[in-house]
Amino acid sequence: MEQSESSSTHLHQQPEQQQQQQQQTGSSDPTHHLTLPPGFTPEESNNLSSSITNFHSYRVNSTQCSSLLAQRIHAPPHVVWSAVRRFEKPQIYKHFIKSCSVSENFSMHVGATRDVNVISGLPANTSTERLDLLDDEKYVTGFSIIGGEHRLRNYRSVTSVHGFENDGIIWTVVLESYVVDVPDGNTEEDTRLFADTVVKLNLQKLASVAETIARGATADIS
Repeated sequence: MEQSESSSTHLHQQPEQQQQQQQQTGSSDPTHHLTLPPGFTPEESNNLSSSITNFHSYRVNSTQCSSLLAQRIHAPPHVVWSAVRRFEKPQIYKHFIKSCSVSENFSMHVGATRDVNVISGLPANTSTERLDLLDDEKYVTGFSIIGGEHRLRNYRSVTSVHGFENDGIIWTVVLESYVVDVPDGNTEEDTRLFADTVVKLNLQKLASVAETIARGATADIS
């Protein structure tokens, strides 16, 4: 099996564009349009550009940081989405989660919440998270951290799943972006490095899970 690939990028915006937005809005809080990390083909970049603009752009102020990561997965998009959409069971592919609980009458809808227990060794114990977006047609989902014992204040994330086909070969690119407050005593670079590392590891595990299913080694996501 080919090894899955991933890469990350910092937020990027041209200074001229930023100045124009500040003049138009009178705000120092412009929208940052994140850019696709290197390592992807022109076809992939062209096809993903509109999704990046539509789903992975944030209002970022001087006390926040934002980033976009991407993962190429050798599996059909519907297989990847079957794992990504499972808000109630993030441990399917997310590292560092000891357990996740939802209410007894839980249903998958925007506004639903989950309580996550994090493994020891991280600067976090628990996290209460809310489902902000779930689109089973466009394969886009997103959540916010709204409570718990952790340092990721005002963390918001969006994940989108994109299918490609060329000469009978089907694969998927997953984009995941976030915006988060920079904690007191930390730098923007330190905060981004920590969050990027966690997201990157999660996306790599997602690739492993989805590719295993695509090979027929396991039936489905349970």
